[in-house]
Amino acid sequence: MEVVINNNIYQQASAYAQQQGLNITAVIENFLLRFIRQGNNKEQPIPDIVQSLIGAGAPIPEEDINAREAYHKYAEEKYK
Repeated sequence: MEVVINNNIYQQASAYAQQQGLNITAVIENFLLRFIRQGNNKEQPIPDIVQSLIGAGAPIPEEDINAREAYHKYAEEKYK
């Protein structure tokens, strides 16, 4: 089976691989392996560090998008 790749895309990928000190075959193989693994792992486990942060801190109201009010309250308490 012959695989045909758009020449422009191939040239760009080849230049990128060369800049990274890799060969184009390694780049393509790595991409395909990641693609396959993602397809097999619909749900990826949450890393332990992220799990440890879940629920940390006080909840911030939804309307305070940038959490400015929460930060100002925190700063006021800290620097009393």
